[in-house]
Order: sequence, then C-alpha cells, then structure tokens
Amino acid sequence: MIYVTRRAHFSAAHRLYNPGFSDARNEAVFDKCNNYYGHGHNYQMEVTVKGIPDPETGYVIDLKFLARLIEEEILVKVDHKHLNFDVDFLSGVIPTAENIAIAFWRILEPKISSGILHSLKLYESENNFVEYFGEPVELARHDALAGEARR
Repeated sequence: MIYVTRRAHFSAAHRLYNPGFSDARNEAVFDKCNNYYGHGHNYQMEVTVKGIPDPETGYVIDLKFLARLIEEEILVKVDHKHLNFDVDFLSGVIPTAENIAIAFWRILEPKISSGILHSLKLYESENNFVEYFGEPVELARHDALAGEARR
C-alpha cells in the first residue's frame, strides 16, 4: 500500500461557543477561543490517499486532481472566511479542529475515486492538530448557532 499526501493552507477565523452553555461555562470551557468576535488561525491541512499505483500511470491518485479537488471543494469556501458565519457546511457546528476535519472528510471522501481517502490532518497551529481516519462520528449541530450564523 502506498500513501500519497497533499498539503494545503488556509486562513480563517472562528469562535468556539456552545449556545447551550451559560456565558460563564463557555468562558471556562473555551477560554480565549470564546472571544465574541472570534480569532484567526493559519491552518494547514494534509490529505492522504492510499492505494496501489495504477500500472499505466504509476499514480495512486493524480496529485493535480487532488489539489484541484481540495481547492474547489474546500479552500475557496473557507480561506479568509469566518467559519461560524461564512461557511454553509459548518452552519450550526462548533468549529473546533475536530469538527472541521470531519466536515472536510465528508466533502472529499465521496469525490475520490482513485485510491481511498486514508486520513485528513488539520493543523490549527504549529503545536495543535487533529487527525481523522473517517470513523463514523456524529457531527453535532446546534440550531442556535445556525441562527447566529445567519445574523
């Protein structure tokens, strides 16, 4: 099995906030990430596809295709955006790195026909990242957040 990875970067703002929590609990749980106006990150994403190289091309997946897929399906929708307000597929979702990675996986996985999406790694900072392998996870949505996003 061969693993092929494409790296991408984007900048975005978000606020970590649960409408079911009191202001005090949001502050205690999310600390400075609960800033009312949000805060920003320069995210780095690594998308890894696994498979056996095609005997005709030698590719597990054409990296030009993977780069274009990431750009068109994700980056144009999240780069220089506020994830709570500007990104439809995150409407009502607390935009933690964990939830963002799950959402990105759900967008990319059905569109990859050459190889199998193996992992999606999302760096929120130099020291903090998540890695998702596609296990079934319920992506919690909060109606109050979706309403807030439409303000």
